[in-house]
Amino acid sequence: MLEIAHGAARAVIRPDGAGLKSFEVGGVPYLETYDDEPPMGSGAVLVPWPNRTAGGRWVLDGVEQQLEITEPDRNNAIHGLVRRAMWNVVEHTGSLVSLEVPVAGFGWPVELKTSITYALDDNGLTVSHAVHNVGSARTPFGVGTHPYPRAGASLTDETSLSLAATTVLPLDPGTMIPSGPAVPVEGDYDFRVAKLLAGVELDTPFGGCEPVDGLVRHVLRGPGGAVEVWGDPDFKWVQVYTPGNYPGRGRAVAIEPMTCPPDALNSGVDLLWLDPGDSWAGRWGLRPLD
Repeated sequence: MLEIAHGAARAVIRPDGAGLKSFEVGGVPYLETYDDEPPMGSGAVLVPWPNRTAGGRWVLDGVEQQLEITEPDRNNAIHGLVRRAMWNVVEHTGSLVSLEVPVAGFGWPVELKTSITYALDDNGLTVSHAVHNVGSARTPFGVGTHPYPRAGASLTDETSLSLAATTVLPLDPGTMIPSGPAVPVEGDYDFRVAKLLAGVELDTPFGGCEPVDGLVRHVLRGPGGAVEVWGDPDFKWVQVYTPGNYPGRGRAVAIEPMTCPPDALNSGVDLLWLDPGDSWAGRWGLRPLD
């Protein structure tokens, strides 16, 4: 494990998958953690696509591509290619760690290289992603991540959630693939004003995330603390998942910043594109709130 610290803040990152395992300030946890193996995608880095690709199939320049099926029960390719890879450590100082890994194979047609940097400062944790096209063709891609933030010592059911999202994407419940275009949030799906999570069950992609002061901001707040999940404007989407059986915690909530929605390799919605030799960079982070 790779540990970084700054003042009272501490974070632990796994070299396999480069996933975030823990983040706390003054002993107060702002992220769900685990003992050995990451459960339910906890902390995973999702490159070169987040969420699901239907049937693992998509088309690039008129040629059908077939990704490895990694969610066989639903016949999907899920969560990209790097969450189980062993990443190379590029730099590790007291408050910062950077890792990188190639993105190739398993049916992905254009070789990429991706890197991630975790850095602690007085404002919390910043996570910086970069993707480089080291192949010979133009390619689309997406980036996501799968943290389970928590409002400090608060129980999930006494925590309220607010989202920057203005739309919600309907899904086929059997495949978890979009069944139509995004629609404006309303009723139970409108978290523009904070809602208590007690009784809320979501495994839902939200879009149209609107920046405030240049950043997309989602907030969990409870009697035992509060945390902001922020992202650069490229993180236009967020998946919210509320499992009831997170190990050692029970009810938990994942707030997953994404640059594109589920099945974007087929819909084309909000895909990022890179020409050979070009690069993209984007950031998100966790900030404890008063």
